[in-house]
Amino acid sequence: MAQVNKIRGRIGILTGGGDVPGLNPAIRAVTIRAKREGFEVIGIRRGWAGLIQMVRDVNADNSDCYMELTENIVNKIGRTGGTFLHSSRTRASHVPKSAVPDHLKSTYNQDVNDLTPEVLKNLSFLGIDYLIPIGGDDTLSYAVRLFQEGIKVIGIPKTMDNDVPGTDYCIGFSTCLTRTVAMTNILRTSAGSHERFLVMEVFGRYAGYTAMLPTMAGAANRCVIPEYKFDIERLTELMVEDRMSNPSKYSVVLVSEGATFRGGDMIFEDKEQDMFGHAKLGGIGDLVTKGLKDLSRNFNNGKSIDVINQKLGYLVRGGDPDAIDSIIPMAYGNLALDLILKNIHGRLVVLKNGRYDNIPIDVVTSTKKLINVEKFYNTDRLRPHYKSFEMQSMFIMTTEGM
Repeated sequence: MAQVNKIRGRIGILTGGGDVPGLNPAIRAVTIRAKREGFEVIGIRRGWAGLIQMVRDVNADNSDCYMELTENIVNKIGRTGGTFLHSSRTRASHVPKSAVPDHLKSTYNQDVNDLTPEVLKNLSFLGIDYLIPIGGDDTLSYAVRLFQEGIKVIGIPKTMDNDVPGTDYCIGFSTCLTRTVAMTNILRTSAGSHERFLVMEVFGRYAGYTAMLPTMAGAANRCVIPEYKFDIERLTELMVEDRMSNPSKYSVVLVSEGATFRGGDMIFEDKEQDMFGHAKLGGIGDLVTKGLKDLSRNFNNGKSIDVINQKLGYLVRGGDPDAIDSIIPMAYGNLALDLILKNIHGRLVVLKNGRYDNIPIDVVTSTKKLINVEKFYNTDRLRPHYKSFEMQSMFIMTTEGM
């Protein structure tokens, strides 16, 4: 594999972190444009894992680590969800001893190991001239490290949470919103039939965009977000008011997975952490459900109100991309190739104020992207608020610095 006849150059592409609809259209866009411009394209499997698990031997079977991409391969997958290259939450700079590949165990035997030297050698072995990682701030933070090591990197932002700094839009966000609104509307029929509360736990570790936008669009009465610690008693009072004013006698709240009670901390399914130090969130929806049922009697003449509780989770990750998550990944892929053709690297392609652009990739490690609570969230009413939509970005609250 090391001895290849290059054409104009070789581009590597990978997807890291959680899957979202829109990844395959981005892979397709990069591949088709690159091939037509005279480049070869290598798809690296399972994110950064593919670059630490491969064996630098021309006779080795590395088919689990990478593959050559062609127009025929990517054309059909561009219409589908997920990522056909697969993904992982591997952090090549912080690999636990148990996850070090067998052929490297004699060299890397610390409790936590930095396998970046192997990644650099493997990229050279593959003859990669440019690397295009598609991912969230975790995946892209390691891309920054590689850029600092001299690799020509161009990042594409992806995450359901829409929390990659520097861009108004991350691949997967629109489909997540679309699914959230649709599934809330499905479940509200049962909530109305039985006169209950409906609690929906949605994505959002640090940022509440996936709860705020559907609520603003009318999918829910209230939402609680990571940026503001909420009072469960106040939420209950508001939910009872909403239920009483609704002819069908139900009310809906969207709960970000990273939301916390006043005086409390994030809720985790377990304490096991991934390589980026993140434990799996989950359970805040269950606690909100219990709190609402227990406290509802205080505002409902001594009678508790039953609750329908649903964690959306992978239901909003799965399935085909919507129109926006088909169009924007196509544009992002072509933007990346525009930069490559100009020999520009160390950039992140973005959508900013309604226009496509690119910015330094190290923005992903220099700041965080969160809801502007003072401007967009009513902390007493626990729902979005706004003064004017004039000159706002398409998704209202997703432009930083506004």
